[in-house]
Amino acid sequence: MKQPKSFEEGMQRLQELLTVLQDETTPLAQSVKLYAEAASLISYCKETLDTAKLQIEEIDAGLAAKTEETL
Repeated sequence: MKQPKSFEEGMQRLQELLTVLQDETTPLAQSVKLYAEAASLISYCKETLDTAKLQIEEIDAGLAAKTEETL
């Protein structure tokens, strides 16, 4: 499985996988393969969100420090 280019692309692919996995006609072997892909995408999306959270916290800390300096 190739890495998504963005968080949004990863989430879109997860939605596609969910649709296929919910289809009762999807064979078990294919479901297992798709489940593995979904697990990888979930990991990627979580890491991407964690990175974004850290960046936001750094920005907030910088803003707080500037506010402290001006007081």
